[in-house]
Amino acid sequence: MTSAEKNRINIKKLIGYLMPVILTFLFLYFAFLKVDLKKSFSLILNTSLFWLIIYVLVFFLSHFIRALRWKLMVKSVKQDVSLFNLFSAVMIGYGVNCVIPRLGEVYRGLFIGRWEGLSRTTMLGTVVIERIIDIGAFAFASLLSVYIFPGNLFDQVIWLKTSLMIGFAAIFVVSLLIVFMVKYEEKFGYVIVRIFSKFSKKLSEKFAELFSTLISGLSSIQDFKTIFIIILYTALILFFYALNSYVGFFMLDMQNYGTINFALAWVFMTISAYGVIIPTPGGTGSYHIISIFVLTQLYNFDYELSAAYALLTHFISYFVFIGSTVGVIYLVNKFRVKKGIKKENFFTVFDINSEPK
Repeated sequence: MTSAEKNRINIKKLIGYLMPVILTFLFLYFAFLKVDLKKSFSLILNTSLFWLIIYVLVFFLSHFIRALRWKLMVKSVKQDVSLFNLFSAVMIGYGVNCVIPRLGEVYRGLFIGRWEGLSRTTMLGTVVIERIIDIGAFAFASLLSVYIFPGNLFDQVIWLKTSLMIGFAAIFVVSLLIVFMVKYEEKFGYVIVRIFSKFSKKLSEKFAELFSTLISGLSSIQDFKTIFIIILYTALILFFYALNSYVGFFMLDMQNYGTINFALAWVFMTISAYGVIIPTPGGTGSYHIISIFVLTQLYNFDYELSAAYALLTHFISYFVFIGSTVGVIYLVNKFRVKKGIKKENFFTVFDINSEPK
């Protein structure tokens, strides 16, 4: 590799590291451009402790259901996977995403693979399949939002229709790919890899690895009963996400400033989720700007109250996810010290040469 090629790679890496940070600051700037932050923080200081506790409990419950769904997906690989480990992996994954966007998905797959003695490729495969399910679920949730919103949501959120069209097109293509992958696993994989190899050997190798990962993930959810329960869990996850948004309104007594109902919470949940898709650390900035937009432009709440809601709910998620990450590592090491075993740290899940005892 020449020095020029190395420089190009280093520049690409630098841009990759800087882009999420730049996007975060840009989104934060435009999110709070019209906001009197002093007033917003004043509203946050008057947060209802009762509704804050309920909010955190619902928050944990929604992610616990996500762990239950994941347990079902890995059941065919290992029957007695620890629900505590799965839940810990879910929370830690989101905690990692709060610092480095998208790394959390990889991390939780490696975490559960390490701690349950399972194939890491298979676990990463289940994470990929889970994300595909989530994208499909939020696409349908967005359609429901269009139906229940008292007006034309496509006129209010001008990018929503295009996003849904792209989303459903992607779902259709992915669904076809999955059908072919399952039915004609060897032939399909071979043909696709050969096609990619004509353009780039490196690209074909990456696709072969991805193909293997997806097949491993799909192997756990092929019977109808499992698929039905996964759909049920997914619906429950969406319900509790919306319930979380609904409870959040009462933390700031928003019912005193406008009409609060579950339909509002559902629309808010689906539209604000697009902010989390943008690769900023934990959705910082992107979540704030879309949340404030939804509350001010769609439901006529003032900017300060809307900003207070965005800041408070985002801070709670950050605190819970980061706190869970630190807490799990502490508990794991406390248990290992009692057994006279070497302590674990954040990076040990990447060590393929050692396994926890």
